[in-house]
Amino acid sequence: MKPGINDGTEGPEERGHATAHCRAVADVLARIGDKWTVYIVKLLSGGPMRFNEVRREVPAISQRMLSLTLRGLERDGLVKRTVTPSIPPRVDYELTPMGITLTEPLKAVALWAITNRDYVESSRAKFDLANAGSKTVEALGRKRKAAASPPPIRGRFAGQAETKV
Repeated sequence: MKPGINDGTEGPEERGHATAHCRAVADVLARIGDKWTVYIVKLLSGGPMRFNEVRREVPAISQRMLSLTLRGLERDGLVKRTVTPSIPPRVDYELTPMGITLTEPLKAVALWAITNRDYVESSRAKFDLANAGSKTVEALGRKRKAAASPPPIRGRFAGQAETKV
């Protein structure tokens, strides 16, 4: 049996392991799937950057949210923070070796999303039409509108193809 896959034939002990694996996967996906992590990992995949360099590249992010996201990535071992004593202090962020391993899976997810975008949009339209007026459709529509306009990425990544993450 593969971790996290339950075919109904295992006992309570195996189900407990599957649940633990699901929690672990959910925890990691919450980090890498949040609104800003993908953008920041993409930026840092080009090499170390200072805090304000990252902020200029993704102008829609607030200073607080950028700090929280970088700290979370650092806590998870995906980003290394280096403080160079100077006036003012210089702080650089870069992907750790583990953070670098995240770039390929993110590229694969981005490619899948781009490749299947028309299908997903068509499915959404069919669902919305079939369920017009339902509270579920209204709630999902609000969520999609909020997520529909990703922040622009400027600078060194602005001219690259969309499939690069």
